[in-house]
Amino acid sequence: MTLRNLEIFQTVADMGNFRKAAEKLYITQSAVSHAVGDLENEAGTKLFDRLGKRIQITRSGEKLLEEIAPILAACRSLESRLGHLESQASIKIVSSITIACFQLPDILKDFYESWPDITVITQVVSALAAVKELKEGNADLALIEGTMPVGPFESIILGSYHMKAVCSPEYLKEKKQLTPKELCRERLLFREPGSAVRDVTDSALYLAGLKAYPAWTSVNSSALIAAARAGLGITILPDMLVEEDLKKGSFIHVEIPGMDLKNNMIALWHREKHLSDPLKSFLSLAKLRF
Repeated sequence: MTLRNLEIFQTVADMGNFRKAAEKLYITQSAVSHAVGDLENEAGTKLFDRLGKRIQITRSGEKLLEEIAPILAACRSLESRLGHLESQASIKIVSSITIACFQLPDILKDFYESWPDITVITQVVSALAAVKELKEGNADLALIEGTMPVGPFESIILGSYHMKAVCSPEYLKEKKQLTPKELCRERLLFREPGSAVRDVTDSALYLAGLKAYPAWTSVNSSALIAAARAGLGITILPDMLVEEDLKKGSFIHVEIPGMDLKNNMIALWHREKHLSDPLKSFLSLAKLRF
């Protein structure tokens, strides 16, 4: 049984005539007879009664027609949509927290204006987790911060940001500048290992021959900001996250000469991944927003 044979059978039933069915389908009458014969052999019963020059669908034929009607209708519907699958299929993006907080909402707003029928499934995770999701084929695109990971990836750098060490004025009442070694002696409020912010901070300290032992470790930047506001220590976060507190005076900037605290923001995808037109459009919009 093939879909083509079922389509021929349905056309014969609709037209009530083998010749007319053949003309409608642009095939020979013998091809129509052969297709119907194959179905009758498989069914083990007649689907049409041949009444002289007329045909009449049998009860078994009516039952088959009832069964195949929704199947053929679904196939025709799919056929009409086949050339538009990319504009309807969902895409999945994994994003690091800072990008999700500041750039991603505007990118998605622009994207939905161009691709209103596409659902973008977004997961906000650490940079390490984002790379893992991409490597395992669970995401189409990753937006991460930090250095380009090793693996079967293609990438573009979208932009960069600086990170700042900040604390409340009450915590450091006199000094606003610390050496890397002095920084490590303070109470530190850091992001978790594996996050882009922590990786850059640890790398900068490593180059100075140092290692930090934070008093606080958090996956949530807001928790670190709250702790720093309360005077519990020094945190190092993207400048965009602490800018408002610096303007209000609830934070002071602690300069650390010799430490380059800069992070790249990267769009990353698997080298073997097909970049659909919607994904290409998303990347173009992302470039404009950074």
